[in-house]
Amino acid sequence: MRSYRDARIGVIGLGYVGLPLAVEFAQHYPTLGFDISAERIDALREGIDVTREVEAKQLASTQALRFTSDPSDLKTCNTYIVTVPTPIDDHKRPELSNLIHASESVGRALSSGDVVIYESTVYPGATEEVCIPTVEGVSNLKLNVDFYAGYSPERINPGDRKHRLANIVKVTSGSSPEAARYVDSLYGSVIGAGTHLASSMRVAEAAKVIENTQRDLNIALINELTMIFERLGLDTSEVLAAARTKWNFLDFKPGLVGGHCIGVDPYYLTHKAQSIGYHPEIILAGRRINDRMGSYVAERVLKLMTRRKMHVADSRILVMGLAFKENCPDIRNTRVVDVISELQSYHALVDVYDPWVDPAHAKSEYGIELVDHIAAGTYDAMVIAVAHDEFRALDAGKLRALGKPNCVLFDVKYVLPKDEVDARL
Repeated sequence: MRSYRDARIGVIGLGYVGLPLAVEFAQHYPTLGFDISAERIDALREGIDVTREVEAKQLASTQALRFTSDPSDLKTCNTYIVTVPTPIDDHKRPELSNLIHASESVGRALSSGDVVIYESTVYPGATEEVCIPTVEGVSNLKLNVDFYAGYSPERINPGDRKHRLANIVKVTSGSSPEAARYVDSLYGSVIGAGTHLASSMRVAEAAKVIENTQRDLNIALINELTMIFERLGLDTSEVLAAARTKWNFLDFKPGLVGGHCIGVDPYYLTHKAQSIGYHPEIILAGRRINDRMGSYVAERVLKLMTRRKMHVADSRILVMGLAFKENCPDIRNTRVVDVISELQSYHALVDVYDPWVDPAHAKSEYGIELVDHIAAGTYDAMVIAVAHDEFRALDAGKLRALGKPNCVLFDVKYVLPKDEVDARL
């Protein structure tokens, strides 16, 4: 194999994962960023990143980084890194079409001696069972004879300004010992936090998928405890504060579990488990709990309104936040839509406000028309669904001024103190 120092890198997929990766590699290697969206490429060439993960000055200062939507340009590369989304379908099954199409593009560009590395989250075995056969079929080249492969799971956390690509340990792996060393050395040359070389691509795939499965299950436990405590008349935050005084108590909070990872990755693992004849009970139970939290939040809001003798039908309710997490425009798999849908099922009139989210994206993805102006004294109930800094900057008085005199204020994200809201998770 050639030396990693001679890498000419092509990053396929320039979303939340691919763009920061391309920018980092371009500090050290000639790098080509490819995306099928010509609109995305045009914006990046103008220094605009709609994900807000990379600043304009970073894009402008990276001379070794080029952008293209023409797959034929990938032929100038010798190391391909695939970072496309791997969502689930309506039946909670892995949706691998993006990965397959990206593999086909790599296959058409691949030359003898090249390396293809996958970062997209998959189930253990997917790289060898789905991706590599696709590359081989298109390129007519054979793995570990004509080209090599690797898997290095992404660990990007959208909106997180503390944990960035270069200061998070990177798991690496390869299709052969030589490929593994190449992949590990390549990432090690740009990742300041270092790397962890796994023994196989399957181990690296499994490590990624259980990271978010573990987190999903821990949140599911707290969500279930929240539902129990609400019936017991206990405040969950007070219980957790008391429990947190024990040195080994795991500090998780209740909430809506969405996004491109935690609410999706467990289904990749359960799909693979079921395909080999094992029914994963705990993982799926956790998923069921977390998937119903949007409805649970809406039900609690509606109960509070009913107790105040409000007519739910035709009532005005403001949902603050649509993104799946704070200070981030990402609305992939946001579970705030479940809150909205449940409220609308009772014929409430729901306004949604989110200063971080592109209105056109909200409309195309979920059919939701974001409001850009909130009139005082308008709402019967308000739900703080996302803890954006813009919302944290408002005190209870300013928030309640948006509602009617007897309005309900429900806090999903613990933005306000307990005694300043009517209820919270």
